[in-house]
Amino acid sequence: MAQSSGPRKPVKRGDIPDAGQYASVGLQFAVGILVFTFAGSWLDRRLGTSPWLLLAGVALGFGLSSFWIYRQLVIRPRERANERGERP
Repeated sequence: MAQSSGPRKPVKRGDIPDAGQYASVGLQFAVGILVFTFAGSWLDRRLGTSPWLLLAGVALGFGLSSFWIYRQLVIRPRERANERGERP
């Protein structure tokens, strides 16, 4: 039988959109990397520079996806808290 860890905190209406935002982070990270990987692979085939543009695409996709996720999870909540006058 599952044990409860104590009384549950009620879910606020503002928390639900945030949950959806966080649930999609992994998918957004993967799509960002895949898009740049395929673009690098396509450019490699067109220009005959294999595998350099593929590797550059993977690195660029990883870097930009990481920055975008950092912005979603760290910077935007901080900006919203500052707009409301709260501490993050």
